[in-house]
Amino acid sequence: MNVVAKLKKELIEAGRRAYQRGIQTGNGGNISARIPGTELMIVKASGVSFIDCTEENLLICDFAGDLVEGNLKPTREALLHGALYAKLPHVGAVVHTHSVWSILWSMSGSSAIPLVTQHAHLKIGTPIPILSFATPVVPKEHMPEVLSLFDQHPNLPAFVLKEHGVVAVGPNALEAEHNAEFVEETAQIGWLHQLAAGRC
Repeated sequence: MNVVAKLKKELIEAGRRAYQRGIQTGNGGNISARIPGTELMIVKASGVSFIDCTEENLLICDFAGDLVEGNLKPTREALLHGALYAKLPHVGAVVHTHSVWSILWSMSGSSAIPLVTQHAHLKIGTPIPILSFATPVVPKEHMPEVLSLFDQHPNLPAFVLKEHGVVAVGPNALEAEHNAEFVEETAQIGWLHQLAAGRC
C-alpha cells in the first residue's frame, strides 16, 4: 500500500469514528492529512459526510487549498488546514468537527474551555482557547491569529472556533480525531458542572 492510500484509509477510519461518536453528523466538518515530504495534503471534499468518506472523495490539494488531484470541490476550510501544516511540521492530520458541547461552551462568553478533570490537566495541559471570527470560514487575514496560539502553546492539541466547532491536530488522523473527542468531552463536563452549580 502506498503512502497516499494508507493516509486515505486512516482518514476514512477517523471520519467513521467521529460520525459514530456523534461529534460530527450531517455533511459538515472537515478532515485532512499531510502527505509527508511534500507541501500537499489529502482533504475531504465539500458536502461529503464523514461517514461517507471514500478514496474517491478524498482529494489532494496544496497548502494554499488549490486542488491538485480529484474531481470534486475541496472543503472550504482547506486554507486553514494548509496553514496549520505549513506552520506546524509535527502535525500530520487535522480534524474539524461541529461538535455540540464545544460550540455551546464557545457561546458562553468564556475565552477558553477550562480543564475540569485530572485527565484533562494530564493530557491537554492548558485550557482550550476559543477564537471568534464573524465568518463561517476562517479568512486568510486571520490565519496569523490562529497560528499565534501555537507560538504560545506549541503542543496545543486543539482550539475552538466560536459558534463553529473544534479544530484538532495530531500526528495522524486517529490521534487528531481522539483529540477532538477529548475536547468535546471536556466541554460537556465543564458545561454540566456549571449547570449543577447553578452558574448557567
